[in-house]
Amino acid sequence: MKAIEVQSKTDEHGNLKFDIPLQVKDKNVRVLILFDENEGENTEYDWLKPASASPAFDILNEPEEDIYSLDEGKPYALKE
Repeated sequence: MKAIEVQSKTDEHGNLKFDIPLQVKDKNVRVLILFDENEGENTEYDWLKPASASPAFDILNEPEEDIYSLDEGKPYALKE
């Protein structure tokens, strides 16, 4: 197996773009991605924003799903 190292950057959408053509055509390739862990610390919000924008959760905005109110139930209190 032969390895070729190519420097690249991601665009504003996180897509990886190669600026130079590879001389390998019609072949299967494996891509190994390495990035500096300290550059731009990832937080839980990095995945939360795209997940909350997913249409998979649109059903939660329907009126039928709004079944609870602040007036229902009893407040939870710890017993000492």
